[in-house]
Amino acid sequence: MYGYPGGVRLCRGGKAMRTVAVTGGIGSGKSVVCAILAERGIPVYDSDSAAKNLYRKDDTLIDAIEEAFGCGLRLADGSLDKARLAAIVFPAPDKLRILESIVHPAVLNDYLRWNAMQSARFENEPRPEIFFGKEPFCVMESAIILDKPDFLVLASKVVMVDASLELRLGRACERDHAPAEKIIQRIAAQRFDLSKVDAFIRNNGTLPQLKAETEKVFSGLEF
Repeated sequence: MYGYPGGVRLCRGGKAMRTVAVTGGIGSGKSVVCAILAERGIPVYDSDSAAKNLYRKDDTLIDAIEEAFGCGLRLADGSLDKARLAAIVFPAPDKLRILESIVHPAVLNDYLRWNAMQSARFENEPRPEIFFGKEPFCVMESAIILDKPDFLVLASKVVMVDASLELRLGRACERDHAPAEKIIQRIAAQRFDLSKVDAFIRNNGTLPQLKAETEKVFSGLEF
């Protein structure tokens, strides 16, 4: 049985900060929404960037991946060869599931450590003006959280960012320098269980409009 050694380790002591998940499909603008929140001073954890960082520096994670898929997956600098790993796992759903069983606990552990640090920051100075008049909370940006129970259980609320297909397609093509056909395939492959979403942010307008919509939605969240 493959997996991240030790599994998910809960932080001892202290009080964890409440988590609000921000999700959305390709080109929806979830990262822009998270940037708006971070600009206010709200702690934001980017799950995708965190995973990429762990691929670079977490020797325990890289060792576990090599144990599952074979040695020779390290680059000269010791980081994971993501391109070679992708060629192994993405054509084979069973191998992708094995990879997720290794990577996801590592990301969860990293998030719990990060959350504990944010909790310590705001323990004696809650700063309600930052958090829309609420108790302090963290934001987890994740495109996959609705399909991953181990992540979803951490979220008190889930906010989904959405936009028209035309806008999403244009944004993703420009950002990724990819043909429309490829982006359409990626969009079609994404499925979201909307019954798990607590609030929606529509991103069909300008940046000032998105900022106003973000503030409106987060101000209306009830914990």
